[in-house]
Amino acid sequence: MEYIIETFELTKQFNHTLAIENVNLKVKQGELFCLVGPNGAGKTTLLKVLSTLILPTLGKAKVNGYDIIKNPTQVKKCIGLVSSEERSFYWRLTGRQNLEFYSSLYDLPSKDAKQRINEILSLLKLEEQSENKFQNYSAGVKQKINIARALLHNPPILLIDELTKSLDPITAENLRKFIKEKLVKELKKTVILATHNLKEAEIIADYIAV
Repeated sequence: MEYIIETFELTKQFNHTLAIENVNLKVKQGELFCLVGPNGAGKTTLLKVLSTLILPTLGKAKVNGYDIIKNPTQVKKCIGLVSSEERSFYWRLTGRQNLEFYSSLYDLPSKDAKQRINEILSLLKLEEQSENKFQNYSAGVKQKINIARALLHNPPILLIDELTKSLDPITAENLRKFIKEKLVKELKKTVILATHNLKEAEIIADYIAV
């Protein structure tokens, strides 16, 4: 398969607001592809359409060969979504407990889930913090737990919305390095990263769409 993600004239309108219009993208397997634009440009909407959370008004898209409208279940199995929303986590549970809950939603057997969670926590160097409550985490650790959740079912594609939002420069740089060096180069993941930071895109991206 030459392209792992393709969109054709993809358009989404909310009442009188045109969020995205005639978006045509082609992303190859193993690429780190950045979507760059100011706040409100439609980047988050595009990621939500690609992840089948919302339906497009017009146009088509394929993810890993599956049509987002005709085959939403297969699409969901192929992607991990890292959103900028922290409210989707249970703040009074620990990081590990959050991951255990979400692994059950992916129908991972408990034995396999435990092993997978341990692997991901090790990958992200979160073993020590995993037993702390989510509400006590720094912004950087919360974002790492967000990434960990997206990796639970080992998807080939990651859709990441504002990776370094609200992070200090050192934490932001470490996360960028993790995405590029570990996930893309070593684990061969395909990543679409939405950001309003052009400098970040220039540092990290193989290709940029404005």
